Parts: sequence; C-alpha cells; structure tokens
Amino acid sequence: MKSILRAGALVLLLALLFFLYAPVLGALGGYLVKAEPPVKADIILVLAGDGFGHRILTGAQLARQGYAPKVLVSGPDGFYSNYECDLAIPFGVKAGYPESMFLHLEHHAHSTEAEAQVAVEKLRAIGVKRVLLVTSDYHTRRAGKIYHRAAPDLEVHVAAAPDEYFRADSWWKEREARKIFLFEWMKTVAQF
Repeated sequence: MKSILRAGALVLLLALLFFLYAPVLGALGGYLVKAEPPVKADIILVLAGDGFGHRILTGAQLARQGYAPKVLVSGPDGFYSNYECDLAIPFGVKAGYPESMFLHLEHHAHSTEAEAQVAVEKLRAIGVKRVLLVTSDYHTRRAGKIYHRAAPDLEVHVAAAPDEYFRADSWWKEREARKIFLFEWMKTVAQF
C-alpha cells in the first residue's frame, strides 16, 4: 500500500511540474527584472555590457523624450583597444541622436560594483542628485541594488532596456537566454 501511495505521489508531483514549469521558470526570470517607469532626472546613466546597442538607444530615446538633458555612457576598456562608450556613442549618433547628447565615462571597471564606484564618483563630481539608470531588463534588480547601496545620497531610478535574447517569460527556450539567466542568478545570489 505504501509503494502505491509513493508512486501516486510521484506521478502527481511530475504532473504538477509538467503543468507548472512555465509559470515557475517565468517567475524566476521575472524576479531579475525590477524596473520602474522613467522619471525626470539630472542625467541618464547607461551602464556598459550591451554589445547590441539596446541600452544606449534606450538611454538616448529617454533623453529625447525629455527625461534628462544628457546621457552619461559608461564604457570599460578592453574592446579591441577601445572603451565601450567610444563604440556605443557613435552607434547612437548613427541611429540619429546628436553627439552633443552623450558624455563619455571611460574606465577600467569590469563588474557592476566597480562600475558603480566610478560612475557614482563622476555623478557626484558633476552635481547630479537624481539619476535615471538604464540597463538591460534582466540586470535591473541587481544593478539597482548596487547603485542604491553605493550612493544612498543620490536618488536612483532604474529603467529597463530590452535584451537581444532574454525574455523573462520564456528565457528557457533559447540557449543564449539560458546563459544570461544562469549568470545573472549566480551574480544575484552572490550579492546577498
């Protein structure tokens, strides 16, 4: 009798997993995304790490819509002897945004925490009190937490740029999205 109950419980568990895997996986992907509607700010800060240009274009579009007068573009070194911002800004200009909209933030940081230290120092130096942070949607929760911790004196709001691969509700269907999900969750857990 016990073996029949155990087998029935196992079948029930497998059936639940089969029917609930998409909502559970979607919730795990959705947890990474913690963005808010854009607000007016002194400056828009576009974080590095997007080789497709979605972050820079989202930041530029928000500036064009009047959310801030300038876009500070973070750019670490290491991109074929270039800083990422020195590649991203011409990409934004080619997309129709004026070069005068952008400010370069060249640095040697290669983590969000190190990038935050450099960026916060620059933001304070130019007198920023309210910043609209733009990063990929899957990176919004962790980046927001890092910047709030690094700059409790600044008002930081986080806006999401789309990603080439990651979709919170279907990330498990594509290999690149699965890699993004895994790495971002590892970094999120390590941050606690």
